[in-house]
Amino acid sequence: MGNLTRRQILLGGGAIVGAGLAPIIPATTGSSALKLISAALGADIPKPDQLIRMSANENPYGPSRVALKAIAENIHLTNRYAADPTNLINLVAKINNISPDHVMTGTGSSEILNVAGMLVGLRQGSVVCADPTYQALLRYAANAGVEIIRVRVAEGLNADLEGMRKAVRNDTNMMYIVNPNNPIPSVIEKSAMKEFVLEQAQDRLVFVDEAYHEYVDNPDYESMIGLIAAGHNNIIVSRTASKIHGLAGMRVGFGFAHPDLINEMNMRKTGQQTILGERAAYASYQDMEFQDFSRRKNKESLAIVEGMCEDLGIRYAKSNTNFTFIETGIENAVVQERMLEQGILTGRLFPPFTTWSRISMSTPQHMRYFVQVYKQLFA
Repeated sequence: MGNLTRRQILLGGGAIVGAGLAPIIPATTGSSALKLISAALGADIPKPDQLIRMSANENPYGPSRVALKAIAENIHLTNRYAADPTNLINLVAKINNISPDHVMTGTGSSEILNVAGMLVGLRQGSVVCADPTYQALLRYAANAGVEIIRVRVAEGLNADLEGMRKAVRNDTNMMYIVNPNNPIPSVIEKSAMKEFVLEQAQDRLVFVDEAYHEYVDNPDYESMIGLIAAGHNNIIVSRTASKIHGLAGMRVGFGFAHPDLINEMNMRKTGQQTILGERAAYASYQDMEFQDFSRRKNKESLAIVEGMCEDLGIRYAKSNTNFTFIETGIENAVVQERMLEQGILTGRLFPPFTTWSRISMSTPQHMRYFVQVYKQLFA
């Protein structure tokens, strides 16, 4: 790679990956060999002065300007206790075509997940989930004495719905589904998903975590909030302002469910919405320009990393989120250590995928630096 100007770095890297790719890209023969390079890396793209966070699926651009303006305008209210979330609930309900009594707020979607884990704990029994998947609800339920039944994802890295059906026991009182999944950024085909959720909700709670909903651009995907709006009373959906809205530090999340279930969950909340979080989210959810910008830049960054995977013959899951999951062929702890030496923080271990790495999308410039480092270290 020759020397690049900053403008070339920021504007380059168009659609590297064609739309016709299969969801899972097979690896070429042989594994990547680990090469330890003692010389300084980044001759073309200099090593950044600060750590690049590619580990927590955060929005590198957020919050939006309107959210920051809302924070600034309300900073004088931080001597007050919790805000009234009514306006925010009404707005989010309108956006999702559901009545406000079907919506609750939480301190991030983590509180919604934890409260649902508490509900399962009170009822005892077991929870069935895909493996690997996001762990917050499962940890909370397990700490309450609930047995977690994990069903390994299918060969194509998608949730094994049939396997999850077979794993259900008489004491199973919740089916937990993350869609798109995390750390594998795949989605469940919408017809199969809807059928599965309706079937399972006849006898137990079904919790659908849609943290990455706003990033999805896939005709095979559909949110399950529509089922709640249609009157089904055993379904919970969670969303968050932490991802595309860039408000992870403000802790704003949402739960959608039948009003009776919303009331039961609200009684068991332990957190309180902050004034700044509520006002920032209210502003951000109306800022479609920023959301469109975030999606556009996220696609550009994904194309850069997926292009590297194509060049090197690395297997990866086609992403529907703001992160990707790649098979390095190297123990993840080694990848983490070597990347950290070059100023890049990558995702934690997700057993049993010990030689896979979850890479959160940062700016296109940062992703080009990641590709440069990866090729020099591991190609």
